[in-house]
Amino acid sequence: MADFYELTLTLDLRDELSEGEAAELRWHLGLGPAPEVPGIVTAFPVCVEGPDGEPVAGDDPRPLLDGGGAAYRVGGALVSALCRREGARPGGWALTSRQEIHPDAFDLVGDLLCWLAAKAADRHRREDGGVVLGWTRFYESSSAEPLVVRDGAVGWP
Repeated sequence: MADFYELTLTLDLRDELSEGEAAELRWHLGLGPAPEVPGIVTAFPVCVEGPDGEPVAGDDPRPLLDGGGAAYRVGGALVSALCRREGARPGGWALTSRQEIHPDAFDLVGDLLCWLAAKAADRHRREDGGVVLGWTRFYESSSAEPLVVRDGAVGWP
């Protein structure tokens, strides 16, 4: 049995991203090069084999929402876009990302989502303090659930 979910982000970010933050966000979305030192998500823990064959904790920085092409389980295409807002609603950024995610990645991706929630435009904020970033859908389900970050935690399914 597979435990994959569709993760869809559709949000606007305030106009306060530094050049470095915007560049690192592009990397996480698969749209740009890796930063020299990640600052949004700072730890990417992995377990590797040490010189004596023993498991050793390591760090493996990698983009978290960089899937592209045909989806494996959820159908459709995996995509990400980050655009500077211009025109009728100038300022800020428009972000859309559709990815497949396994529950094993919830914690690490959750760190990025909490950062995004802190940068989200006010209209994504609910009266209860939650920030709606998009939605999740179990790959076999036909209905999606809101993806909400509240008090520094993601409300995963």
